[in-house]
Amino acid sequence: MESEKEIIARGSLKQLAAALSKAGMLIEASITDDMLKEVDPSALAYELIEGKSSEETLHIVKREELQKAIDRIMEQKQPIKIEVNRSSDYKPLAAEIDAQYKIMTREAEHTNGTVNDFVLYFRDRLDRMRQIIGTHNSNGQFLQNLAHINDYASGREVYIMGIVSRKIITKNNNIMIELEDEEDYAKVIFMNGSSKEAQELYTNANSITNDEVLAIKGKISGPFVIASMIVWPDVQIKQQKKLEQDINIAFLSDIHVGSKLFMEKNFSKMIRWLNGDADHSQMELVGGIKYLVISGDDADGIGVYPNQDKDLAVSDMYTQYKMLFDFIDAIPDYIQIFIMPGNHDAVQRAEPQPPLPQELIGDFKKDNVHIVSNPTYMSLHGLDVLGYHGTSLDSIISAIPNNSYAVPEKAMVELLKRRHLSPIYGGNIIVPSKKDNLVMDVVPDILHMGHIHKNGTAKYHGVTVINSGTWQGRTDFQVRQGHIPTPCIMPVFKSKDYTVTSIDFNR
Repeated sequence: MESEKEIIARGSLKQLAAALSKAGMLIEASITDDMLKEVDPSALAYELIEGKSSEETLHIVKREELQKAIDRIMEQKQPIKIEVNRSSDYKPLAAEIDAQYKIMTREAEHTNGTVNDFVLYFRDRLDRMRQIIGTHNSNGQFLQNLAHINDYASGREVYIMGIVSRKIITKNNNIMIELEDEEDYAKVIFMNGSSKEAQELYTNANSITNDEVLAIKGKISGPFVIASMIVWPDVQIKQQKKLEQDINIAFLSDIHVGSKLFMEKNFSKMIRWLNGDADHSQMELVGGIKYLVISGDDADGIGVYPNQDKDLAVSDMYTQYKMLFDFIDAIPDYIQIFIMPGNHDAVQRAEPQPPLPQELIGDFKKDNVHIVSNPTYMSLHGLDVLGYHGTSLDSIISAIPNNSYAVPEKAMVELLKRRHLSPIYGGNIIVPSKKDNLVMDVVPDILHMGHIHKNGTAKYHGVTVINSGTWQGRTDFQVRQGHIPTPCIMPVFKSKDYTVTSIDFNR
């Protein structure tokens, strides 16, 4: 009777043969199952196909060729050696401070994706946004539901709220939106008037997106409400906190370990810097780092986009994460590290994303490393930090005028205004659970994202907005789009004065 290992090996050989046949390649009959016991067949197929001459119509893979491909893969699996030379007189202040952190995950509930699940999801979004907008009580009391509009005559001023289900430009060049709630819908018109006030309102209306929740003040005019004011959920001004101890928080994202463009030397330089290999002028800054937040795309992944295998230096998913955690292991133990996934990582694409699974983490375990969901709220020494990979930034940049990939912090501010991490449904995949866990019901002190591969910082109503860029070189796709990333720049937030210092590891 075959053992479990023999069955797995036989399955691997069959899988390898199937993958190679699509590229016009066959396996020599003398090749046995035993040769594949330690190798991922998909990674092996990639190595062999890469070595095939484009002029060959049919290629027979011989034992010697197969063994060389296996050796190359096994070479990739060798642990990364990061030389860390800590000076004996390096006494980081953060090492003497006890960690104070709390993690509030934002994982989605199980859902079957039925129509009722979507209904419950949007009702929860509407209900929670209603409560947030209700705190802006200076604008008056909004109607309990949109069906009540029919109780009022033309000329009556109303304050209404709902989800934007549609937005169009009318033939008179006005903007019309439809607001929906649980009971009914209302058609709202933003006039393209000539006055300064009308033009300002019209410009603001142009930035309204589908599926967001907002409130409108206006007057009833027949079947329409003529708008005079837009009230977004928005962030009320947040006061700067004074902590008992001054600590620093470092931020990373979009490392893309395994990509041919992963900037390993620069990343290793950054880790040596965290260990005290820094200029004298930076010793106080690095010595104060108590927390490190990593917001996704930790590894480059496998099969994330068509023909990704051509862009991979490491074509085995498990090896990519082994390399990642080899790097993490070299970071000082006194720094608390929080790692969340992104759209390139080997978890579900739909958001909220669960933490990286144990099978990818392997036997790596350290008390200072925390594997968390995307998004995640963290209380770090009393500071509320919201980490999110930032996939929704694509849809925001596309939908709202005057936003671009060159200034990711501007799009992040738009999300703060809407108090939602992904307001446009369908821009990226969202789990329609009973509770919308992408609502920003807690206003963070720091909002951190990545995804865009471009560094950016801003202040908005007391919230520090940070996009931490990337550790991957410029991709062909970015070249075609004219997007210029800013790799190897790590922002560090200082609680002492609420400033952000960016350390450039390209030098």
